[in-house]
Amino acid sequence: MGDLIKGQVISGEFGKILIRQKSGQELELGELLIAESKGNIILMQVFDLIYGSQISQQNLELISGMKLEENTDMEFFDKNLRNYMLARLKNLITISKNKASVSKLMPSFFSDVREIKKEDLSFLTKPNNPIYIGNLRSGSKMLDVPIFLEGSKVLTHHILIAGTTGRGKSTLISNILWNLVEKDYCGILVLDPHDEYYGRNKIGLKDHPVNNKVVYYTPKNPPAGAKTLKINIQKIKPHHFDGVVDFSDPQKQALSLYYKYFGTNWILNVLFEKKIEGVSFMEQTISVVKRRLLYLLDLEIDGEEIISKGIFDLTAGTNTINDIAKELEEGKIPIIDTSGFSGAVEILIGSLITTEVFNKYKYYKMQGSLNDKPIISIVLEEAPRVLGKDALEKGHNIFSTIAREGRKFKVGLTAITQLPSLIPREILANINTKIILGIEMKPERTAIIESASQDLSEDDRTIASLDMGEALISSNFSKFAIPVKIPFFDEIAKKDIEAKKETKKDFSGIKLS
Repeated sequence: MGDLIKGQVISGEFGKILIRQKSGQELELGELLIAESKGNIILMQVFDLIYGSQISQQNLELISGMKLEENTDMEFFDKNLRNYMLARLKNLITISKNKASVSKLMPSFFSDVREIKKEDLSFLTKPNNPIYIGNLRSGSKMLDVPIFLEGSKVLTHHILIAGTTGRGKSTLISNILWNLVEKDYCGILVLDPHDEYYGRNKIGLKDHPVNNKVVYYTPKNPPAGAKTLKINIQKIKPHHFDGVVDFSDPQKQALSLYYKYFGTNWILNVLFEKKIEGVSFMEQTISVVKRRLLYLLDLEIDGEEIISKGIFDLTAGTNTINDIAKELEEGKIPIIDTSGFSGAVEILIGSLITTEVFNKYKYYKMQGSLNDKPIISIVLEEAPRVLGKDALEKGHNIFSTIAREGRKFKVGLTAITQLPSLIPREILANINTKIILGIEMKPERTAIIESASQDLSEDDRTIASLDMGEALISSNFSKFAIPVKIPFFDEIAKKDIEAKKETKKDFSGIKLS
């Protein structure tokens, strides 16, 4: 079968090639097309569609009026030659001898533009540490070309997953985690505010054929094999509240002094309003701090006793933070069920674990043993809570520190958000891989486009039109912004589970002669 010709080059400029669509063919926003020039293959993408006609606008309006108002059926001679569709295309890459490079070529005048074929994309090879994202998408059509990211690079250099609610962010995270369960080069901390990834009441990571890497922490009725989430308050230091509670400067000073004077028992002494010899605080400072700590840590004072009502405990949970940090070092995936907590408590838990891991990895680098450790990535929902402009005005926190310098220590963020515009441009620029799902609001699209690794200036319409499960990957580690179709999680999981079942050989009942 010959190449399917979709159109022909008729004008334009570099990056804005204008083609006339062939009669009877359909073109879509985001569709990938091929032009060939002197042995090179030029990969292009549709970013705009317009009408073209050899008939003047005035006459077109007259003809339309006659059809609509007088029900006159007008016929044209050679109607396909007189009225047609035009498409604007941008250059993505040039492929020569199976190697892709930044495109510097324009297709020849009047050259044919054809449909993309799988063979054109043989340069898209599987990396050493592959993370499967989905299949290549041309417009709304999914091609039989799997798209992988190099896990060892993208995880340390941070990933941003941006998209409006309902466009498939959770599905994508589930797929990525499922893909990473059997990999030993990385550990992933998952703060799960909707308790959806483990799969307590549905198919989830617990069902993975290699699920011994998945560790589930929950504060309520842990199922078999899971762990009860308890954290000893002695593990909390004042800096863990950075980015969690907006303490005033005098209150922060009070926290630091209490920690300096009382050590690991500092919270208890704040709650009982113990005096520090030679130190006086502003009126109400300690009482306000006390009230906020009681609320945040879900504690209650009963006479001379402090009662724990939640996960922060006076006696239990001494090793929890260390245990989770150790699991991450072993390349495991601890999932923390934070569905019953406020956002502040969730972030505090994340701050405690992340700080512990980051400090350990900084020590390993100083020691010279960091190369032997797996990469660690922190999955963070609603990232602007700690990476947003408002949050950072209150001071830096452990997550913003990692965004700035984590890659030097093999610790990265997988940040998820609906509102990328809330994150400062310098932090967005530090996130080298962006997986963009459908975004309806213009300011959010602009924030992503302006911080992307590739030129997405012509993709505003395309991003707005992305349907559920459709995405665009912009990464320092890809030659062009890759359109993908993300599969449903259940499909991936069930396929792997069935494949595992088939490989199990049961020799029981075999009769030997």
